Amino acid sequence: MTGHIASQEQEFTPDELMEVNAARALARARTCFVGIGLPSTAANLARRTVNPRLVLIYESGTIGSKPTRLPLSIGDGELADTADAVVPVPEVFNYWLQGGRIDVGFLGAAQVDRFANVNTTVVDRGPGKPEGRLPGAGGAPEIAANCGEVLLVLRHSTRGFVERLDFVTTLGHGYGPHDRTKLGMPGRGPVAVITDLGILRPDPATSELTLAELHPGVTAEQVRAATGWELRTAEPVGTTAPPTAEELRELRALKAAGRDEA
Repeated sequence: MTGHIASQEQEFTPDELMEVNAARALARARTCFVGIGLPSTAANLARRTVNPRLVLIYESGTIGSKPTRLPLSIGDGELADTADAVVPVPEVFNYWLQGGRIDVGFLGAAQVDRFANVNTTVVDRGPGKPEGRLPGAGGAPEIAANCGEVLLVLRHSTRGFVERLDFVTTLGHGYGPHDRTKLGMPGRGPVAVITDLGILRPDPATSELTLAELHPGVTAEQVRAATGWELRTAEPVGTTAPPTAEELRELRALKAAGRDEA
């Protein structure tokens, strides 16, 4: 899915549609452990639109960050400058995360499988080619294990949505509905995977990702063609609402602020 989409005289890109829907997913959260990249875009947009009181927590130890632009990394000084508090990294993990004090973990991914397990470590580039190295785990395994629930956001393609991960970095639902319980993981795990085509949610009985909602102008056939396994669909499949003028204005302002400073 490429180009611009028009709805009620508003034009937006597939990426903007994904980012807006990712922000909406945080409407009822109190605290969010934020990953850099698309998750950070969504979380900061949520603060500006659907959830102004959302407390953003970053792995570097910043609590209650309110950046005026999108941070470049977890070490971006903007996060510390705008935070309510800056604490040691061990405290973020031991007290806040493992103590069950964070509602939502928001993560990106290079690969996701049908049970929402995540790879951010290494990809197989094919015969005769060296492995493709990725950023690695960071705090993602602990975030996915301990947050109340987890959201994932990534662009939808057969490269990202795969039958079998090249490497399991972060456990989502393992390989069935009881795997997290067996491993003693307190959080619910991934509850939604938000893409530029739609939203996938785990089936309550099997924990397998199913197509729950389509973005405007997208068909179920397009989503299936971009998925590396035989994707099941919910009954019925919903349709997400297009971005509002306010959501687009705030999203574009966030991105522009980063470009202007650069």
